[in-house]
Amino acid sequence: VISRVVGMKNERILVRIPRSPSEELVVLTGEYWNIPIVDIRWYQNGSPTRKGVRFNQSEAGKVVETLNRMMSGNYDFKQEDEDSIEEQVR
Repeated sequence: VISRVVGMKNERILVRIPRSPSEELVVLTGEYWNIPIVDIRWYQNGSPTRKGVRFNQSEAGKVVETLNRMMSGNYDFKQEDEDSIEEQVR
């Protein structure tokens, strides 16, 4: 059983990815202060930890684009300046 995130409305779990019997990664959507959000967070014994990220659904496209690029092997992790990393994502 997963504990609800405080202040979240219309919470919907999209996927639960177990790491161990007591730890799992949970991806969920909902509304926080009436803003549609995506929350990707580690849960320990069914309770959310501080390890995770929450962003607006309107920002999800860039996150997905970046993750897809990373997973396809077209992402250079050896870049030394932040400006060039930002350019890759645009």
